[in-house]
Amino acid sequence: MCCDNEVMSKAEKTRQFIIETTAPIFNQKGYAGTSLNDIAEATGLTRGGIYGNFESKDEVALAAFDYNYTQLFTTIRKKMDETVYPIDKLKVHLTMLADFAHAPLFRYGCPILNTAIEADDTHPELRLKAIGAINSWYKKIAEIIAEGIENRQIQMGTDAAEFAGAFIALIEGGIMLAKVTGKQDGLKAAIKQADKMINAIAV
Repeated sequence: MCCDNEVMSKAEKTRQFIIETTAPIFNQKGYAGTSLNDIAEATGLTRGGIYGNFESKDEVALAAFDYNYTQLFTTIRKKMDETVYPIDKLKVHLTMLADFAHAPLFRYGCPILNTAIEADDTHPELRLKAIGAINSWYKKIAEIIAEGIENRQIQMGTDAAEFAGAFIALIEGGIMLAKVTGKQDGLKAAIKQADKMINAIAV
């Protein structure tokens, strides 16, 4: 029984190693651009070693997206937890974006945006993952706005869904412009507009 547990523990560690090692590759190259050879080369494992832990490249890609998404939003939520006021929680996004060029999480762009663009018409399962991530983001922003309204720090009648949609679009658009052009102008403009949006709903 002890040995079985040790084998399982080793298998879990190997699986996690594959996920963590390939997550940035999938974010950089996308699903179609990442080959099994890329995965094998990055991990140092044979194809048999990879398929001994995952049934297919699809399964690795889905797990890699979950890892990238979790890393991103764990960082955002941790910084939000360090702030007191709802308005400042929203501005955490802007603080992270301002450091975009030096943030490891954004090295290859936003995993949600990258996945959404590639998987829109090509990979239904990854598309659903991206949709779920966006919906969670909407929900978190709506919770912050509801908290702010309750505490009279955000204006009554603020449409949380409308705000979240425009806010997320600005953030993702700014990241996309920075990645494509290699310049920060578009990103800085997006941050500026997003900051105006936040200030406009503050009491």
